[in-house]
Amino acid sequence: MPQRAPFAPGTVIGPEQLSTLLDSVQELITILSPDGIIQFASAGFSRLLGHRAEDLAGRPITELLHVNDAEGVRERLRDRSTGGSGTFGGRCRLRSKDGSWRWFDAAARDHTDLPAIEGTVVNFRDVTDLRRMESERQVISEIVHALNQTANLDELLQGIHQALKKVLHAENCFVALHDREADAFTFPFFADEVDVAPAPQKVGRSCTAFVFRRGSPMLISQHEFDRLAAEGEVELVGSPSPSWLGVPLKTPTATIGVLVVQHYHNENAYDIRDLEFLSSVGGHIALAIERRRSEDALRKNEEMFRLLFSYNPLPTWVIDRETLRFLEVNDAAIHQYGYSLNEFKSMTSIELRAEDERARYIDQLKQIPNEGLYRGLWKHRKKDGKIIQVESISHELEYAGRRVRLVVAQDISERHLLEEQLRQSQKMEAVGRLAGGVAHDFNNLLTVIKGHAELLLNGPAPSEQYARKIEQIDRAADRATALTRQLLAFSRLQVLQPHVMNLNDVVEEMGRLLPRLIGEDVELVIRRAEDLGAIRADASQMEQVIMNLAVNARDAMPNGGRILIETLNAGLDSTYSAMHPIIRQGRYILLAVSDSGTGMDAETQARIFEPFFTTKPQGKGTGLGLSTVYGVVKQSAGFIWVYSEVGRGTCFKIYLPRVDQPVERVGAAPSGSDAPRGTETILLAEDEQDVREVAREFLESGGYTVIEARDGAEALKRVEKHQGIIDLLITDMVMPGMTGQELTGRLLQSRPEIRVLYMSGYSERAAADSARGDSCMRLLAKPFSRWALLRAVHEILRQT
Repeated sequence: MPQRAPFAPGTVIGPEQLSTLLDSVQELITILSPDGIIQFASAGFSRLLGHRAEDLAGRPITELLHVNDAEGVRERLRDRSTGGSGTFGGRCRLRSKDGSWRWFDAAARDHTDLPAIEGTVVNFRDVTDLRRMESERQVISEIVHALNQTANLDELLQGIHQALKKVLHAENCFVALHDREADAFTFPFFADEVDVAPAPQKVGRSCTAFVFRRGSPMLISQHEFDRLAAEGEVELVGSPSPSWLGVPLKTPTATIGVLVVQHYHNENAYDIRDLEFLSSVGGHIALAIERRRSEDALRKNEEMFRLLFSYNPLPTWVIDRETLRFLEVNDAAIHQYGYSLNEFKSMTSIELRAEDERARYIDQLKQIPNEGLYRGLWKHRKKDGKIIQVESISHELEYAGRRVRLVVAQDISERHLLEEQLRQSQKMEAVGRLAGGVAHDFNNLLTVIKGHAELLLNGPAPSEQYARKIEQIDRAADRATALTRQLLAFSRLQVLQPHVMNLNDVVEEMGRLLPRLIGEDVELVIRRAEDLGAIRADASQMEQVIMNLAVNARDAMPNGGRILIETLNAGLDSTYSAMHPIIRQGRYILLAVSDSGTGMDAETQARIFEPFFTTKPQGKGTGLGLSTVYGVVKQSAGFIWVYSEVGRGTCFKIYLPRVDQPVERVGAAPSGSDAPRGTETILLAEDEQDVREVAREFLESGGYTVIEARDGAEALKRVEKHQGIIDLLITDMVMPGMTGQELTGRLLQSRPEIRVLYMSGYSERAAADSARGDSCMRLLAKPFSRWALLRAVHEILRQT
């Protein structure tokens, strides 16, 4: 869907515009009436849940909510309607059209006082995978805790069953243990909605027996069961179920049984992730049974820990409660942290903490109650010095005759990085929208300022003194125009003229221009790939990117240095995209600009693309250089990364998608100083009166007859009253009540021969696409000069 522009102050946003704005975001957004009725639902409901937005309108939100979450939402809405807080949030489940449930973090805000909304706006952010990950980690923690606290096998299996139901469909669940002597299955735990617990039975050819014989997990659907039955591998035992999941219970020496969950109604109840998770749980259950069968209490404890460590994929260790020394460490911890087992056992857990967290860690240990569970977020230092973000879960128990703490740690650095990237992306997007709105309003003002300055200069000859002042006004407006263009570049709203090009051509041209710009004390080195592929981009904007990066590099080298500009063909695979999640796999063209300057610290790097942020002295920079680069790269469907160290220089890497198309050679723009004239009739629709007056004077000075309208509705009325031909419509993109595109559509129904020229303070993608696809339409960016307007009018009227 096209991106819509920020609206001018005082503009009333209609339902269609509001819908377009809300549908453009990734989150699910809905507007609720005070009694919880859905007034609006964004397109995300269709993309993620399968519900068409128009089908949801008029329905209560509680129809989508899980029964356990619905009452809480009702109470919050009632509280709000009786004068409660204007904001609230929480985690809830929403039902997909296929009947499945997804988890969301909901944030609601009361906007009943806004005429354009008049309701509560609720944002739903999908956290299903995060919730699943948290639930799995929680269940594993509970199972580990139960393994060490529950000696009774029946109680242990009951607790594991309750924990399993937090992650997958485990209402129908049983454990079958193999009796070697009788070659039969016994069922120490059996929970089922249909069947009763069976008596011990021979192994036979049931699905349970099939998994036991193979010794590997199996997800058996109805179709797979039919195939195996036809081959004589299995036969039906008990009630049929369309979705059956079984995992072997393995000890290090043997397969001792099978853990099974099944669903009688939904053939899609389980997937491969459930299979992997249940396999992990099966390993723990096998260990618990092995411990119960053991008669040596010491051997039970130590063997249990050893087996647990062997099967646990997360770093796990045991520390002495008093000395904090490591007593046991599993292979995952050795692999993750880089220390050998002997090195771990010579350390305390304090040494694993980052220096700035050691005091807090010691204080926290004093506050943990005996035998109490503890969860925390910490920074751990690996042997190579790298700091990682860790979420740890620990609890106290008795081991080998002493009080110890069992700790399970998970590296969440990547998740933390993704969350930071998401927050940064959202911040940049918000700043970009603000920048685009500011630029739009400024371009309207600059159109008036430059237009009147031009009219004054081209009118009756002013005195030399006044002419000089008018010229100064015009030059200042030009500088302001350049700034707004940089704002539009950052917000990705400027009008681009992309074509298929070879980036080497731009680099070569800039290589001739840059030496005069960067100075003699800076060495410029250019390395171009000979077989460089093509990209689709705006050549002038690529020149601006290289120039801005080169100027920044020069400023980072006050005593001279070296700038290296490189081009390369780059293929980014899954390994690279895993390290940089924003980048998609594929073929790219790499533009790298490196310098040997002062470099940047992490805090500076986090803000360099923000508009108006600069480290230069006051008056030495606008802070828009890198934000312009960021906007151009993003609008060209590319990605930009910065690598920098204080005192060791900086490297900007820009990846632009490679295209397999022939390079387009763009001819020079037509020249000429005299503005063309005409006698045609033009309908001018512009809601800003000052802009409309300037445009009218420009057009009338070129000989055209102008019919003015302050909005789309008035334009249609003027057309209805006008008896003659109207050759051209010139309309602003965004007007109250009716956009320029809507006006065009209405007008073409009655006057299909009319041609259209759009005016805009920034690029409206829909209009730009229309203008490129139809020779009768064109887009003119504000601010514009008299010559530019008359030239555009002349060209579009003379086209055939």
